[in-house]
Amino acid sequence: MLSLFVVALVSATLLPGGSEVWLARQWCLGQPALALWLVATSGNTLGSLINVWMGRYARRFQDRRWFPASPAGLARAERWYHRFGEWSLLLSWAPLIGDPLTVLAGVFRLPWWRAVLLITIAKGTRYAVVLYLAHAWLAPLCQ
Repeated sequence: MLSLFVVALVSATLLPGGSEVWLARQWCLGQPALALWLVATSGNTLGSLINVWMGRYARRFQDRRWFPASPAGLARAERWYHRFGEWSLLLSWAPLIGDPLTVLAGVFRLPWWRAVLLITIAKGTRYAVVLYLAHAWLAPLCQ
């Protein structure tokens, strides 16, 4: 279970990972679904909160030459974020866009409790779907 937590946490940061495959593998090995869901959801949520934390402190470096966003890019991101707002974190589970959304939540100072709530809902739902699909499709193969 510790390995699942670590894989889920790393998968939620800007580093690549495959927590869904690891979750399905652990389920196939007979681990209890509820425990797997709790571990994967908490690890992945914590990883996304690391992104939020990085975003909260990244803005102080916006005047540095190496900062990854130009002033125009940051202004565009801010307009987008204010248009779609905190609810965009419900897509924090999605590949490619999920990690940047969590960083933006930090950059634009979304209150922690809202970030935790929305990210947990998104991540928990994704892992519930993965476990459902594992049960529906992998059960015959796990024997």
